[in-house]
Amino acid sequence: MKKNAFRCLVALVTGIFITSCNSDDGASCPGDFTGALTANEQKLIGTWTLSAIVAMEEVDITDDGEDNPSNNIYAQYSDCQKSTFYTFNSDRTYQIGQSQSFEDCENVLTTEGTWQLSSQTLGLLRNCILQNIVINFSADETTFYFSDNYTVTEVDGNTVQTDITFTYTIVP
Repeated sequence: MKKNAFRCLVALVTGIFITSCNSDDGASCPGDFTGALTANEQKLIGTWTLSAIVAMEEVDITDDGEDNPSNNIYAQYSDCQKSTFYTFNSDRTYQIGQSQSFEDCENVLTTEGTWQLSSQTLGLLRNCILQNIVINFSADETTFYFSDNYTVTEVDGNTVQTDITFTYTIVP
């Protein structure tokens, strides 16, 4: 049950809004994002760490033997899950993953691809999968966040449909 909840959370953290190319229908994969960064894109350069996850509806995803739902999903995460990061490079490459600085982390993975920011839409391209996320920045541009509606599977197996906001903070 705990692994199933973890898989659901990994999908949430990465903000899965995917459209993929399938060679069966003749579609081709989109090309990598290239070119010089715009002034708007410069603000993304660096490493951003997960700093908050808030749900509109209370959920209980902890396997602690208690019925203790909360809107604060981040507080229910393990240190491994909290260590999720994005790194955006000036050559348009990016990585998303989890820090490997904690012991006993399961399912630690890092993926890479290319990125672009057009207005407020962050495009992430990896392995022929294009993900578009509408992001917003704080006034001082030290955090960005995105929201969408997700189905969360709680530790007891119940599912909850709720809007969830993910916040990432730039590493100084």
